[in-house]
Amino acid sequence: SQCNEFRDGCTAPLIFGEPSLYLPPKGTEIRDMADDAGIFLGASRKPDDSYQKPEELLLRYGNRHGLVTGATGTGKTVTLQILTEGFSDAGVPVFCADIKGDLSGIAMMGTAQDFLLKRAEQIRLDPYEFREFPVIFWDLFGEQGHPIRATVSEMGPLLLSRLMNLTEAQEGVMNIAFRIADEEGLLLLDMKDLQSLLANIASRADEIAARYGNVTKQSVGAIQRSLLILEQQGGANFFGEPALRISDLMRTTPDGRGAISVLAADKLMMAPRLYATFLLWLMSELFEVLPEVGDPDKPRLVFFFDEAHLLFDDAPKVLIDRVEQVVRLIRSKGVGVYFVTQNPLDVPETVLAQLGNRVQHALRAYTPREQKAVRTAADTFRPNPDFDCAKAITQLGTGEALVSTLQEKGVPSMVQRTLIRPPSSRLGPITPQERQKVMAQSPVAGQYDQTIDRESAFEMLQKKASEAQAAGEQAQEGGGSRWTLPDFGGGGSAPAPSGRRSPAPRPSNRQTVTEAAIKSVVRSVGSSLGRAIVRGILGSLSRGR
Repeated sequence: SQCNEFRDGCTAPLIFGEPSLYLPPKGTEIRDMADDAGIFLGASRKPDDSYQKPEELLLRYGNRHGLVTGATGTGKTVTLQILTEGFSDAGVPVFCADIKGDLSGIAMMGTAQDFLLKRAEQIRLDPYEFREFPVIFWDLFGEQGHPIRATVSEMGPLLLSRLMNLTEAQEGVMNIAFRIADEEGLLLLDMKDLQSLLANIASRADEIAARYGNVTKQSVGAIQRSLLILEQQGGANFFGEPALRISDLMRTTPDGRGAISVLAADKLMMAPRLYATFLLWLMSELFEVLPEVGDPDKPRLVFFFDEAHLLFDDAPKVLIDRVEQVVRLIRSKGVGVYFVTQNPLDVPETVLAQLGNRVQHALRAYTPREQKAVRTAADTFRPNPDFDCAKAITQLGTGEALVSTLQEKGVPSMVQRTLIRPPSSRLGPITPQERQKVMAQSPVAGQYDQTIDRESAFEMLQKKASEAQAAGEQAQEGGGSRWTLPDFGGGGSAPAPSGRRSPAPRPSNRQTVTEAAIKSVVRSVGSSLGRAIVRGILGSLSRGR
């Protein structure tokens, strides 16, 4: 931490907008980014100009989750950036979704700009240093970062069923599919493995029904259609190998800083079902892999989920219940989850109740729904008698926020009107060339870039089908009856098999030349007469139309 002096009687207004915020008096101690205790968020001041300590997020309560909300353009991304920098400096690995590409600048050193220097001077952040941070770029589509993949088996039937909003009967079919895959040694790695297995189950419905219950083609068809929707949103890129190792998200640098994993999500946010699939799988995987640690001195990993409404919009209740369960229980694994969204109403109340650290930027209150959002946000804070929280939310300037974090014994601090500190890394996105350079120097470079398509359910079922078809063709060629020439007697007949008596010769039915000629004439006359009669009948029918 740095001990700095504020100017006496400084009443400079915020450069980001009104109303003005007064600065703490001379001798106030502030923290630079993060130390052993917490992350410095900014400076606050009471209206009567009395001393108020700088606002910080205590690291030992960093795994109690949090929420960053505010309207577009109020400073949410900058708050997310300084929180990410603070956790990284404290040695905590961070995973965050970069929806608009703005967060990628954290990989580059910031540059001195007037408004940044002015903000640092206002809160007396001295020295204010510009630095880059250790970043690993990821991308489910493999375009702006290293690919992230998971196998179908790792996802499991329960999570897949809930994500696709399957009925009880369809979920039963999904569980049967995974059970048969285990029994028959069929690896479920990518989407074509699951699709081919479901098709195989539909063809064996009668056989399977005797062991596991009824499997209808209608249920299988409904599952296949849901898989098609997921595939069209990019699911084929997500399911496969090599699968992501959770340990690669928990790296630290030799100098003790936590690696920042930035997920390029500008394209991913256009596929909300895939986005929700990935986030829930990641949290579930962490919950299963990590051991219980209780409340550590600092989190083992922190997640920031930007545009959190994509996770909850039109989500079935069972899915929201799953999110609530993971958020509630993953805290004991030392993992903190922070949701970033425009409106606190985007987050279900059951999940909202689990979020102890709050940063609320300005909200607009013109419509009834917006006014309800302001009241909801105000009610979640511990009240401050010095100001009206609901009124303050609508008056906050850009870069200003209401802050309440967990303090001693996990009690929320009284909400304070806070001027957020400026970041040390670059504001705004990096160039494609800079991104490629960072990716080339990444510790996971080359480990996930090439897809591995080893023999799995799709190939094994194809092989079984080919073997069955070949066996059927062979049986038809070897054991079936063959076409033979009729036996008209005489020298043209085949010899009798050994051990069997030759049949007695039949009486000759040969005709004389005269008889054959007479019969031929009769047949010709009959055929000509018949054709003439038919033509006459058809002609009269056509004329009668």
